[in-house]
Amino acid sequence: MVGDPQVKKKIRHAAEAEERAFYERLAPGEWLADLAPLGTDWHKPFLETAPYLIVVFRLDYEPERLADGTARAHKNYYVQESVGIAVGILLTALHTAGLATLTHTPSPMGFLARILGRPKHERPYLLIPVGYPARDARVPDIVRKPLSEVRVVV
Repeated sequence: MVGDPQVKKKIRHAAEAEERAFYERLAPGEWLADLAPLGTDWHKPFLETAPYLIVVFRLDYEPERLADGTARAHKNYYVQESVGIAVGILLTALHTAGLATLTHTPSPMGFLARILGRPKHERPYLLIPVGYPARDARVPDIVRKPLSEVRVVV
């Protein structure tokens, strides 16, 4: 968890650089059109204004020192699934506690490992700003599909 204002500032600047490159050069027009109603762009001030940033890393493997002194990478299995489930539980707990969150996935996210001094076997998975919602916070009016359109009964 990151609360230091200087570290959050570094994260914001690095994330905005990645996001700006994506929005200006890489994002497909259809993607930009779909996001337009949400008002999202490469500016990410919430990365500094949120009291805390939770940075979730995944461990695809763990370094292991063998008895003979050699090293090997011990592979972890079902990493994406396990981390995804854990993040879902974390988000639910934070929301239940009355906190506001946002899942943020700048791409690529390697800058997070560099800024936070994480070892190479830890890979950034998700960045979660956490805090109380601002008084003037706007929540997009997203219409969910009715259950009858998404449920399949066999």
